[in-house]
Amino acid sequence: MSTPKISKTSDAAVRSGREQRKLQHQALSRLQLLDAAEQVFGQKGFHETTLKEVAEMADFSVGSVYSFFENKDDLFRQIFVRRGDEFMPLIRELLSSGRKPLDQLHDLVDFEIGYFRKNPRFGRLFLKFSSATLQSPDRLADELMMGNYEESMTLQAELFARGQKAKQFIAGDPWVLARLLSGLTAAYQALDPLVMSDEPDQAERLSLDDFHDIVTRTFAL
Repeated sequence: MSTPKISKTSDAAVRSGREQRKLQHQALSRLQLLDAAEQVFGQKGFHETTLKEVAEMADFSVGSVYSFFENKDDLFRQIFVRRGDEFMPLIRELLSSGRKPLDQLHDLVDFEIGYFRKNPRFGRLFLKFSSATLQSPDRLADELMMGNYEESMTLQAELFARGQKAKQFIAGDPWVLARLLSGLTAAYQALDPLVMSDEPDQAERLSLDDFHDIVTRTFAL
């Protein structure tokens, strides 16, 4: 009795399926390590954190970390690369929505505060290792964030320029107004218990509605 032959097409499909599952497993493992790194770096800081701690948090070996990242510096940087790749397309979409400038301004506030509330570990890390007032390229996170920061400020400055043209925003250099909004938002986030605290149901020190009122009084005509 002859053995049935397996076609080359079927064999290639099997290999393709295995390769796809392998890539999916690698992608999931990388995300697990980045999640763990966000938590440990955010709690202990860059210098006090070890790769062993990150690996243990993710239930991996230290050797597994090196299969995805060159070293601790690379792991730290890739946290910001990952979140930047998520954040920037969303902010571009939001600020090109066609809504009125004042509405977009409040949409922007909701989005930025909501993003940190959705990703509080990253929010803590960002606030700890970045600055809304001084971007210095010699600091670990800023080197990679500079491009995203500049684009974000440019998009917000364009929003203020549109709002001024529509007689909805106060006069002034749109870039300065964008930086002021960024500073106000960062200050609110740094005191937001939904980002900075692990205690459940802790009350807001300033409600988001009240913060929107401050934004309106600061920038709207």
